[in-house]
Amino acid sequence: MTLTTPPPVTADADDLSVWPASSGRLPGGDLAVGGVPLSEIAQRFGTPVYALDEGELRARCRTYRDAFPDAEVMYAAKALLCRAVTRWVDEEGLGMDVCSAGELELAVACGFPPERMLLHGNAKSPHDLEAALRLGVGRIVIDSPSEIARLAAAVGPHGSQRVMVRVTPGISAGGHEKIRTGTDGQKFGLSLTDGSAQHAIARVMDQPQLRLTGLHCHIGSQITDIRPYVTSLRRMVGLMARIRDIHGVVLPELDLGGGHGVAYRPGEPSMALPALARALRAELVASCAAAHLDVPRLLIEPGRAIAGPAGVALYRVLAVKRAGGQVFVAVDGGMSDNPRPALYGARYAPRLVGRHSSAASARATVVGRHCEAGDILAADVELPGDVHPGDLLAVPVAGAYHLSMASGYNLVGRPPVVAVGGGSVRLLVRRETLDDFRGRDVGE
Repeated sequence: MTLTTPPPVTADADDLSVWPASSGRLPGGDLAVGGVPLSEIAQRFGTPVYALDEGELRARCRTYRDAFPDAEVMYAAKALLCRAVTRWVDEEGLGMDVCSAGELELAVACGFPPERMLLHGNAKSPHDLEAALRLGVGRIVIDSPSEIARLAAAVGPHGSQRVMVRVTPGISAGGHEKIRTGTDGQKFGLSLTDGSAQHAIARVMDQPQLRLTGLHCHIGSQITDIRPYVTSLRRMVGLMARIRDIHGVVLPELDLGGGHGVAYRPGEPSMALPALARALRAELVASCAAAHLDVPRLLIEPGRAIAGPAGVALYRVLAVKRAGGQVFVAVDGGMSDNPRPALYGARYAPRLVGRHSSAASARATVVGRHCEAGDILAADVELPGDVHPGDLLAVPVAGAYHLSMASGYNLVGRPPVVAVGGGSVRLLVRRETLDDFRGRDVGE
């Protein structure tokens, strides 16, 4: 595969296509999201800070419900989870996909019904399984052969737990090799190609306390092409037909995971959700008819596509440096609040907010404050040539995998999350402080 360098971001002060729908320009060069000026958020809560548009997130939940009226839409909590998001997702009628006891217990503590939840993960701990069984999680996705006996033993001879088996369908899809999970030879799922999935399914059926309700697959993340999903669905239906023929069991559910891509920069593609829904519905009916199989209920697990475009990250410029023919704009955050550029080359389109600049644009690289050469938030972007310390930069599409992947590197502390909507702003998650770090450090 030939790798090409992505084109630089071209500044366009009028293009708000990747911003929340509520975004609007204000006099003096500022922007408002949810009716709240971004400079006001930065002034009140400090920087870095994540601003989350409640209306945008809720609207995206409803868009999925409308596109998949006959499916069960499970919000992927790993993208972004806090008490408020849990409540919004619940009120919009979505289920929830969780990956750990921590995600599970937080959601349940906030009132989310555990029977509308699904637990998966390639290496579930005993604590994960204990919490799932104790709280009554709706489904547990089996990801490895060793989980079968462990889960059956934990359920006990008189118990019952609904399960699915995660199948690796042998499909390569996703925006980067590190987020492609449908191929053979990686840690997720059980291979359809080498028979591991079929063997695991037979073992599950030998455990009376495990009720196999369906199959699960997740082929990757940041996918904008419909075709891999259609191919994956076809292969999964083929496996369901073989299960019926061999075991005499018709599985009622098929989970196709998530991974629906969003545009991080103007002009980038995103998943066409209505077209995806139509294609999957048509392929499901056709494939099941060809196999003389009852049509199972679909489950899908969007996370990024719901939370990502609802978030905006705000940073204050600390320094501007020219070195080796490049301009580096250093901000007060970095890889501790957004590791995605360092992990798999994610690219963003930051813009100056809070003041109007008449200076010509110039190429710059926005870097973080951390002691790593790879601490780059946005490489080769266009910013006003007069950007200087004290300026405010805003980065759209910051709602997914920012807070959830944030770290305590250099003891900087994770940023707060605020909700905006209807012209008001409120704190959802407070800033992590030095007292938080001190409280965990109990040794002498």
